[in-house]
Amino acid sequence: MLPPDIQYNHLAVPNLAWYLNLGVIVFLIGLYGAMTRRNAIAILMCLEMMLSGINIMFATMAEKWGVTFTLQSFRLASNVPTPIGQIFVVFIITVAAAEAAIGLALIIAMYRHFRSVQVEEINLLRW
Repeated sequence: MLPPDIQYNHLAVPNLAWYLNLGVIVFLIGLYGAMTRRNAIAILMCLEMMLSGINIMFATMAEKWGVTFTLQSFRLASNVPTPIGQIFVVFIITVAAAEAAIGLALIIAMYRHFRSVQVEEINLLRW
């Protein structure tokens, strides 16, 4: 049997700061890529990286503070953690899938019309 401080439980996540730093780094890499790339497909992939960074942070927070709300008020069980963070992660994955589908459809339409996916070459909204 491990000592209580080494045993895994949902309140004491080891290396919490490491997971948060990983999420921030992935988000910042995606943000940098989205700001500097000119290819629409690369921009879309960088947006997906930003959403993945947010997912890492939500999953970490859910592991750390997932027990904040319990189901005791509903008298279903005591100390049952609610999956709020996991619900956010699933919601973000769903939004990311929809964003990818719409983004790829726009990129295909853009390619059919302009024969390019470079965002600098598309100047329909410019004066």
